[in-house]
Parts: sequence; C-alpha cells; structure tokens
Amino acid sequence: MTPTALSDLIGPVIRDLARRSGHDLNRWLEQVERLGGCREPMRLTGHTETLDTQTGQIVATYNTSAEPHGHLLLRCGNRRASRCPACAEVYRRDTFHLIRAGLLGGDKGVPATVSAHPRVLATLTAPSFGPVHRGPGKDGKTVVCHPRRTGPACRRWHKAGNPLVGQAIDSTTYDYTGHVLWNAHAGDLWRRFTIYLRRHLANAAGLSRTAFDATTRVSFAKVAEYQARGLVHFHAVIRLDGRSSNGLVTPPPWATAELLREAVQSAALAVSLDVPGQDEPLRWGRQIDVSVITADTSGSITERAVADTSPSTPPSRPRPPAPSTGQSGLTTSPGSRPKVCPTTPPN
Repeated sequence: MTPTALSDLIGPVIRDLARRSGHDLNRWLEQVERLGGCREPMRLTGHTETLDTQTGQIVATYNTSAEPHGHLLLRCGNRRASRCPACAEVYRRDTFHLIRAGLLGGDKGVPATVSAHPRVLATLTAPSFGPVHRGPGKDGKTVVCHPRRTGPACRRWHKAGNPLVGQAIDSTTYDYTGHVLWNAHAGDLWRRFTIYLRRHLANAAGLSRTAFDATTRVSFAKVAEYQARGLVHFHAVIRLDGRSSNGLVTPPPWATAELLREAVQSAALAVSLDVPGQDEPLRWGRQIDVSVITADTSGSITERAVADTSPSTPPSRPRPPAPSTGQSGLTTSPGSRPKVCPTTPPN
C-alpha cells in the first residue's frame, strides 16, 4: 500500500474518532493511555462537588458529561489474569514489593531488622458445604474424583480446566445458602481472627492483653483468592514485632516463630460467627496450613519463596459469585465492574 493510500485510509478513521470523542481526541487518547492496556475499563457517569468544610462553599465541580462519550474511563483493577492481564500484572507487582518489604525490610519505611522477627505464612480456608468435583492435585497429578462407595461419588478423572471441577456433585444436597453467606462474611471472619490471635498470643506468653499490646505488635499482609469451588480463602504473612517509641524493634524473647505458628492454628479454630439464616455459626475450615518463614532452607518455607509467589489465578466462573461491592459518588454503566480495593487489617 502506498503512503498516499494509507493516508487516505487513516484520515477518515482519525476524523471519525475525533467526532465520536466530542471533538476532543487528545482527552480521549489521554484516558486510553491512563488505562495502561486495561481490557475491560469502567465507564463512570455522574458528577462530584468539592466543598470547603469551614464555609460549605463549593470550590470545585466535575461532571462526566464533559468527557468524550460522556464517560470517565478508569482501570477495572481486576486481579484475575483471565479477565484483565494488564491490571492483574500491576496488582502482582505491587503485592510482590509489599510482601518483600514486610519480609526483608529496607523498603517502604520498614527497617531491615524485621527479617529476624518471627514470621509465618498462614492459609485459612472455608469449611465444606458439600462434596464437589476434584481436579488435579497441587503436584499437577490428576486424582480420581470421590471414589467412595457410600454417599456422593464420581469416580472419574478430571483434567485441569474441566468445567465440572469445583461444581457440586449433588446440587440437591449442597449447602448453597451457607456457601454464599460464608463468602459474604469472610471479611468479618478474618477480622475476628486477628482479634483472637492477639488473645491467644497473650495467653501463650502469660500476659494480659494490655501488657501484650504495650510490648508486641502483630503485622499482617493478606491476599484473598477464590478456590475452584468458588469459596474465598486467605493467604497471610504474619509477623511479630516489638513496640517502642523508635518504631519497630526486636520482639520480646518469648515471641518465637513456633509460638506464633501454634497461636495462629488455635485462634483460627476458635473463631465463630453467628449469622441470620444459619443454624450453625460460620467457622474456618479444618485445613489450616501454617509454615514458619526463614531466611534459608532450614525452615518450612523461605522468605524469597513467599515473596516470589504471586496470587494464583482464580477460576473464571466461581460458583456462586461473591457479593459485589459498589462505588459511591459515580455510577458504572451496564457491563462494567466496580473496583474493589483490599482491606487493611488492624495493627
């Protein structure tokens, strides 16, 4: 194709883009560049007003009607690579640096001395709400699905990616209500776990809560994921620090990694939450994995291995979906999804 023919082809496209963008192609290109390759950007519509808190006077206003197409484009912020590889990669890099700083120190205002503090990697999962189809195990080997002779059985071999994996074997007996309620209250279960953990650590050290809080700090960094069965589970790096006016210092002598590991297990098993619609309180599953993190291969898992492990990609169709979290102020157009930010557990 000759340069002239190419120009004749591109010219109408540029003019059409400018026309469709409200004659503000530069603003449209600015929004697209800010998306950074986001596959499914949010299209927000609405307006905001900034008030002076002293006088109540409006000092600034913004309305999406002035934007190209009448929408403000924002990154979806989805952490699932199957939905948006660009946003998932940003989240993965941010998670790596956050976890690395918490393990090694020397970055993000964390002193390098924290690398010698007691640390564990804990995995908290949901209980069973009924048998589901199984896929390959952690080692990638395919296992037979529920070969039992009594109760629900499948006895087939499901490969990775099989849509049956994670689905209920018997939908008539599966506790879907408990499943949805557990996902909806998983955040509250985590909050209670952090409270119980401090209590169990104080009891193990023979201290009152007041004395414990005055000398010791429990730090968390957690990641929430969907399992194949559509239930949320948490991976968390938990660290013990000492408190002082100078910031984070070496924790008391009694604060060992083994004591922290045992306290995590006992606290998780003790947590319960009564919710309407359930006869039994919600609890964590019995499969609680807690590994001591060390600087070398002498422990259960090394700090480098933890930092290098990015959140795995959850299933593209979790069943049933977790309740969504809406945005305030601006509304999303049909088909778009609100951005859900991770919660920060209490210090």
